[in-house]
Amino acid sequence: MLLMARIRQRICVLAWVGFASAALTPTMVSAQSLDAALAAAYINNPTLNSQRAGTRAIDENVPQALSGYRPNVSAGASVGSQYSRYTAGGQSTNGTLTPRAFNLTVTQTIFNGFLTANTTRNAESTVKGSRETLRNTEQTVLLNGVTAYMDVIQGISLLELQQQNLAALQQELRATRDRFNVGEVTRTDVAQAEARVAAAQYEVAQAVANLSSYRATYRQVIGLDPGRLTPPSTAIERKIPGTLDSVIRTGLGRHPAILASQFAVDAANFSVRMAESNLAPNLNVQGQLQQSYDQSGTIDSQNGASVMLNLSIPIYQGGAEYSAIRQAKEYLTQARIEVDVNRDQVRTLAVQYWGALEASKAQIESAQSQVAANTLALEGVREEWRVGQRTTTDVLNAQTDLTNSKSALVIAQRDRVVAAYSLISIVGQLDAISLALKVPVYDPKVHYQQVRDSWFGLRTPDGK
Repeated sequence: MLLMARIRQRICVLAWVGFASAALTPTMVSAQSLDAALAAAYINNPTLNSQRAGTRAIDENVPQALSGYRPNVSAGASVGSQYSRYTAGGQSTNGTLTPRAFNLTVTQTIFNGFLTANTTRNAESTVKGSRETLRNTEQTVLLNGVTAYMDVIQGISLLELQQQNLAALQQELRATRDRFNVGEVTRTDVAQAEARVAAAQYEVAQAVANLSSYRATYRQVIGLDPGRLTPPSTAIERKIPGTLDSVIRTGLGRHPAILASQFAVDAANFSVRMAESNLAPNLNVQGQLQQSYDQSGTIDSQNGASVMLNLSIPIYQGGAEYSAIRQAKEYLTQARIEVDVNRDQVRTLAVQYWGALEASKAQIESAQSQVAANTLALEGVREEWRVGQRTTTDVLNAQTDLTNSKSALVIAQRDRVVAAYSLISIVGQLDAISLALKVPVYDPKVHYQQVRDSWFGLRTPDGK
């Protein structure tokens, strides 16, 4: 038992060391940690950068809404040519005029059924929701980064295991052929060994293909080619609440998808009020300056100024306004249902990831025991095979069992890391700040403050 325990401990250490050493490439000798890879994804990932641009675009809804409080100023001008001919008392008079007119109009809304106020609140709720959507996208991208990182490590390790298995089976095939040549085994034993070698060659080819796919996904998510990857520690698990109920409770209160849907409810509620504003009277004041020239043969120019108070009361507009109100109420109902949908999804994922984490821990312990036992079994079967107490099939089966148990250990270690980070995303802490990534943190509030009270200007804050 003491020997088995020591072997299991050594296997656990060698498994992670094998991860790191197998990932070494000739082109990059500097180690790349998981945090460094996530930092690269945070900066380079196009999906995340696209969402940031979308969030900045939604910020512009607020100054557009606030424009309803500001006056509208317009200027107009007209110019033309007018020919006239007058006949009086048998005499005709011809004349050509060049009428010109200029005007300046200022309109200020005084009351519009609180449309501007509700539009502004709707825009602000939409902005807050877009920030949570951005945070959710950040979590998704970083979790994809963790998955891609661990997939590459797993792919390299599994390829190395399959190559070792192929080499061991080829050695068994050579030994079997040597024994066949001296009459100790039959042609059947040789055929069995050859079949296992052929199967192992396919497994190596499949492992190479899988690794190529993992590397391509890594490049897509992280934005860089994988170098020498170092396996992460399990310290991230300290950020996970101690019980499943705590994970669910924290996730329901902090997950960005839930918060985004709650802000969507607020926005939909203000949309109903915006639709109802179409039934309210509209009051505005309008001032105008105008000047015209060559109006007639006796008037060379005319100047004028006016101030008007305009009141418009909608009575019936074909029923479109009532339909818009009913439609907005249905969208509000839909938004409220979406909150429950997101809550159910977060609760389900929390249970799923919690189970996956616990299962991977149990699988690691089981796989370590299997590797230790299969290592001893293979050594014993080989010795017994040499003295004729075991068949070639027994040796081949023992070699396969050892490879499978090692592969199971590699997969379980990968699954443990991914499940841990998945739970971190459930509680809303899979972001650059919570992970302490060494990157300039993108703050969406900065752009919002830059554009919120902007009255004019064509360039974006970054100069575009």
